[in-house]
Amino acid sequence: MGASGGGRAVRLRLTEIFASVQGESTRVGLPTVFVRLTGCPLRCSWCDTEYAFTGGRATNIDAVLREVASHGLRHVCVTGGEPLAQKNCLPLLNALCDAGYSVSLETSGALDIAPVDARVARIMDLKAPGSGEEAKNRWENIEHLRAGDEVKIVLTGEADYAWALERIATLRLAERCEVLLSPVAGQLDPAALAEWIVRDRLPVRFQLQLHKVLWADARGK
Repeated sequence: MGASGGGRAVRLRLTEIFASVQGESTRVGLPTVFVRLTGCPLRCSWCDTEYAFTGGRATNIDAVLREVASHGLRHVCVTGGEPLAQKNCLPLLNALCDAGYSVSLETSGALDIAPVDARVARIMDLKAPGSGEEAKNRWENIEHLRAGDEVKIVLTGEADYAWALERIATLRLAERCEVLLSPVAGQLDPAALAEWIVRDRLPVRFQLQLHKVLWADARGK
């Protein structure tokens, strides 16, 4: 599977490629190849992939496609860091779709999602105040959300939950796409979050990070 349009010349900085089960989103549990790009302009208080902020190795789209193909899986997730911080993330997503993969993108919501290939499922964060990066939310992205996309809000406590409650209502998020609420491990009791969601009859999906349940914070899992 080769990248169209000269994949050898399109450069990327890559932290890792690995196969695991998807730990988040509505694709949770699916065997997936993860392509983790390097770099992120945000510094969320609860970030668990700080190792992807810097470093990585220079590569190109053809090399990424070869490594992805070697795993023999249908689902591919491009993540980071913040993958859209690299301009060549966009042609990478195009190439993965052209190669026939079911592709998802995990993005912070701080950068423009409009140019992303329409075949890609965009899993977009909204940053609650507890993240320390609420000001980075790019609210214009809301208008670009489609039914196949998902909005994920990670919560540190009850104040973040109240913030999410208001945004879900005022932005009519659940009418646009799936909305997922997640507790920060060690800061918000998952049972409490589940109870609040049921109490308030929220039209959202509760989620835990499955990969942390299985492997804690092991890299490459």
